[in-house]
Amino acid sequence: MRALVQRVARAEVRVEGRSVGHIEKGLLVLIGFGKGDREEHLPKMADKLSALRIFPDAEGKMNLDVRDAEGQVLLVSQFTLYGDVRKGNRPSFVEAADPGEAEGWYTRLGRLLNERGLVVEYGRFGAAMEVELVNDGPVTLMIEL
Repeated sequence: MRALVQRVARAEVRVEGRSVGHIEKGLLVLIGFGKGDREEHLPKMADKLSALRIFPDAEGKMNLDVRDAEGQVLLVSQFTLYGDVRKGNRPSFVEAADPGEAEGWYTRLGRLLNERGLVVEYGRFGAAMEVELVNDGPVTLMIEL
């Protein structure tokens, strides 16, 4: 499981020109699932995302998590995080999870984040999406479990 996490001032996902998810301050999480992932990995990712201390405190130090910062999460499925370009220039996605399995994990991860007190907005699984964001910092981290 791979998550590309960006601290954002705002972010939005559009499908066919219509907004399907929008947040102000918070985390844009591009999430990809791989063949070795299991259902039991999801709570650990939810814990990591909800407790990640990358928001500034009163002194400007990264000490606050997204809940402390009163932020939200925009969760976007991103199988291309498993694109392998070590051989040639066309990515291979053989390590990406089966879409049916990945869609269930995507939905479950969102529910687990809700259970941790977070407001979660979503992209649309499997759709061609336009993602617009204002990266705050910039702060961008890759999390692999």
